Amino acid sequence: MPRLLVSGFTISLDGYGAGPRQSTTDPLGAGGERLHEWLVTTAAFKRTHSAAPATRGAGDESGPDEEFAARSMTEIGAWILGRNMFGPVRGAWPDESWRGWWGRNPPYHTPVFVLTHHARPSLEMEGGTVFHFVTDGIHAALDRARAAAGSKDIRLGGGAATIRQYLQARLIDEMHLAVAPVLLGSGEHLFADIDLPALGYTCTESVPGVKAVHYIVARA
Repeated sequence: MPRLLVSGFTISLDGYGAGPRQSTTDPLGAGGERLHEWLVTTAAFKRTHSAAPATRGAGDESGPDEEFAARSMTEIGAWILGRNMFGPVRGAWPDESWRGWWGRNPPYHTPVFVLTHHARPSLEMEGGTVFHFVTDGIHAALDRARAAAGSKDIRLGGGAATIRQYLQARLIDEMHLAVAPVLLGSGEHLFADIDLPALGYTCTESVPGVKAVHYIVARA
């Protein structure tokens, strides 16, 4: 059965996955962009978030940050996203004009299941990405993602509130968390009032990178 993974999810040193005052112009909130400095400089990120393949010198090509970035995009057969990760539109969809943050060719290249309370037709993009909008909860989204992923894994992209729901249901098999040396003070806290050991999770790996420390947290 495909595993449900959180990969490359970055939190601040004080535990926030996004900063305060998120908006359409600042979707990660105040200071949130600083969380991802370890990721956006890697060659793996540039390869998957650009229409053209990265060339040598286009990003860091060795070391733990690069290795974890590359692992996060490998052997993924489907994605699950919270609605906030797909876009800033709230409530009922006014129309179908919002098609995501990523342009015509999003970096997923697989089926993506977006959790929402408001139905919308599936959205086919370039490069093999198809957004499916799931209105009947986290378990239904996971069932559909498993059917779509085949023998590959499923990546849970976030945001923090969505990861918290799957954690509390004990559905996540493994998390790769990158902890950035940034203090945000407020925003979306990933683990507030969540007892990971009680849920059966343990830290199995800790690797310092150049711009973040990488932790693997797995369900026993």
